[in-house]
Amino acid sequence: MTEPSPKDFRDAMRAFVGNCSLITTGNGEAATGLIVTSAISLSAEPPLLLACVNRSSSSWPVLKETGSFGWSSLGAAHQPVAERFSGFGGIKGPARYEGAEWETAVTGAKLLVGAPTAFDCTVEEMIDRATHSILIGRVQAIRTTPDAGALIYWNGAYRSLTA
Repeated sequence: MTEPSPKDFRDAMRAFVGNCSLITTGNGEAATGLIVTSAISLSAEPPLLLACVNRSSSSWPVLKETGSFGWSSLGAAHQPVAERFSGFGGIKGPARYEGAEWETAVTGAKLLVGAPTAFDCTVEEMIDRATHSILIGRVQAIRTTPDAGALIYWNGAYRSLTA
């Protein structure tokens, strides 16, 4: 076996089933966001979430500056949202929010209406490692939508799951 190239590693990681979560941050012309498949819980006491964000992402400096973000898991009907926030078609910034309904949380972050679960978070810590920052968010509020299904990412494609 040889040491894997970055492409080999990315291709191998596609074999993992990833939950699709949307991180939103910023307001007005600075509104942006990204899709992550690295979203996990870190702690229940206090409630903390963890995701890995590429530092070359347009959302990274906004996260760092604002200190708050919305974290919405994506439901079965949210593939168009995932595609916009993944940058399909070159969509950037505030244009990514078009075509979906949003609510403003306590911190000012945007949460996706109809998401299976959505968290309003403040940035607890950002730890830089290699190309990414480990984003740790402290949960300030939670909203859930029963029976919204799930959107997952597997083998290079989005897939919907319903109950």
